[in-house]
Amino acid sequence: MKKFAVLILLAIFFALGPALAADSFAMGSITIFIWSEYIDPSVVSDFEKKTGIRVKLDYYESNEEMVAKLQSGGQSQYDLIVPSTYFMASLRNLDLIQPLDHRLLPNLKNLEPRFTKLDVDPGNRYSVPYQWGTSGLVVRKGLGKQTEGLDTWGLFYNPQAELGSFIIFDTARDALGTALKYLGYSLNTTNPKEIEQAAKLLIAAKNRPTFFGFDGGVGGLNKVMSGVAVVAQVYSGEAIRGHKEDSEVEYLLPREGCEVWTDLITIPKNAPNPKDAHAFINFILEPEVGARLVTFNRYATPNAAAKVFISPEDLANPAIYPDEEALKNMEYLEDLGGANRLYDEAWVLVKTR
Repeated sequence: MKKFAVLILLAIFFALGPALAADSFAMGSITIFIWSEYIDPSVVSDFEKKTGIRVKLDYYESNEEMVAKLQSGGQSQYDLIVPSTYFMASLRNLDLIQPLDHRLLPNLKNLEPRFTKLDVDPGNRYSVPYQWGTSGLVVRKGLGKQTEGLDTWGLFYNPQAELGSFIIFDTARDALGTALKYLGYSLNTTNPKEIEQAAKLLIAAKNRPTFFGFDGGVGGLNKVMSGVAVVAQVYSGEAIRGHKEDSEVEYLLPREGCEVWTDLITIPKNAPNPKDAHAFINFILEPEVGARLVTFNRYATPNAAAKVFISPEDLANPAIYPDEEALKNMEYLEDLGGANRLYDEAWVLVKTR
């Protein structure tokens, strides 16, 4: 009798198994590989409530870390990634991402026109702009000094302009870029002599007693906030959030120019659940959701329709939305192909000397 009951239970299980599996799949789930502290948790929870799709977040601290993870099998583990523009060529050349299905993205119409024409992905074939901003300086004003005249990479490279302990980004293009701009060169130069000059300048700065190390934007900001460091290279949104907590911390755009960047959201080549990944992209393109994303992060939105939901104070803040004149002095980092090795070699010298 017991054997008969077991057989009945097994028969029921196998009969219902496909249906149960289908219900489980219908619920859906996606895993997003994203920069830390880069998305409002309430946006994620609202998406889950609206769609029934569960969201898991995994974090990285650099584009290089993200690409390395994708190459080691992550492209079949993650449904969405958030790379910077200059990594798009590498992601496509390495066949790590897939084209988007615009039929599943009706909210693409909300994008500001210039963000549909980015050189790295015209027409948003592979990606959708997520947020944009700049990389500049965060300075602690509690030094008996005003910030007028402190808008310069000379805080790193000119001993006469030095304020105290300073922190520079721990990535090759970003760190060398500060020296290149100070010297009057392009962030995207492929001139070996200019890159060599920048490396020498960075090595000299690194070997000064006031150099407090290479770090990420969050780490640098936290050290300035705590008073351990006086100035650091940071992303605009991080610095503006820091200023809200402590008005003595201020964000400055270096007069020599700096990087302007756009982060994109895209789907890995072998994403487990691309349909639900499209649903998430379309969700964050909704005007109110797009506004919540940047209000949380204090970056700028590429979503034109979202601006009516953003505070006038933020829209008028040049640290968030630089005017056209300021933007003329900024550059996007570009993928330099074979010339990238010049930066890699210079970075090795910087780190070992």
